[in-house]
Amino acid sequence: MIVEARDLRKSYNGVQAVDGLTLEIREGEIYGLLGPNGSGKTTTILILLGLTEPTGGEVRVCGFNPTREPLKVKRLVGYLPENVGFYEDLTARENLRFIARLNGIPDRESKKRIEEVLEQVGLSEVADRPVGTYSRGMRQRLGIADVLIKQPRLAILDEPTTGIDPEGASQILDMIVRMRDERGMTIMLSSHLLHQVQRICDRVGIMHRGQLVAEGSVDELGARTSGEGLELEAQVVGAGPELIAALEALAGVREVKAEGERLLIRCEEDVRGAIARTVVEHGAELLELRRRSFTLEEIYLRYFQE
Repeated sequence: MIVEARDLRKSYNGVQAVDGLTLEIREGEIYGLLGPNGSGKTTTILILLGLTEPTGGEVRVCGFNPTREPLKVKRLVGYLPENVGFYEDLTARENLRFIARLNGIPDRESKKRIEEVLEQVGLSEVADRPVGTYSRGMRQRLGIADVLIKQPRLAILDEPTTGIDPEGASQILDMIVRMRDERGMTIMLSSHLLHQVQRICDRVGIMHRGQLVAEGSVDELGARTSGEGLELEAQVVGAGPELIAALEALAGVREVKAEGERLLIRCEEDVRGAIARTVVEHGAELLELRRRSFTLEEIYLRYFQE
């Protein structure tokens, strides 16, 4: 585990921002941390970075305690905040050189690294333009280059695609995956854009009122969301009341909901064969029958409805 937190707590003026959080992030995975504003995500990130001290619990990042050994943690962790700050009058190359010096990387070593990361994030051709002329997407790319320049083991990315057009966001998501696949980096991603989290994250954790209320892969969370049994989705032409009643009467079927030609069928077990036969016997046309998969947005909303 590259991140380990046990019963982590943080209060501000009597308000519990983080309340008994237990969190584990495995080395080499992309982990999505989700939750509404005020759920404790940002406070958790600040604790992991050693930028605020917990009021209780234990935490280790890359094997070090962020409170007692903050410099060791900072050497091994890269951080991309939601609003990236650079010196506007300096070029991208000059900003990265300054960042490298702050991290104790000699100029002779950083020169090659800077060229490599600029190429990797697609900014080589504009590297000598002042950052003040950059678009939001270009600044985010430079923020990722900022993270890469120190070659961290763990990268914490806070809303890396907010305010970026779909094509630019897709390119940044591809970059994040390459950070894991090509550099062996562990990524912790905080975002409100759930479809993007679903696309690239190996596991996700959902926070609410300072606690982790759900954790796992999207498939695992989807299975828990449907409860015991499973949900099937069928597209049927000519589904009348008689067919609905016949489906509800099948052994193992709990409930059938009709939404036009679409049927949602809650079952105790996989009864797709019996459903298909029943549809045909009643003279209807079965266009599709599959086990229903949940999007991360549906999972997220169900947890907060509960």
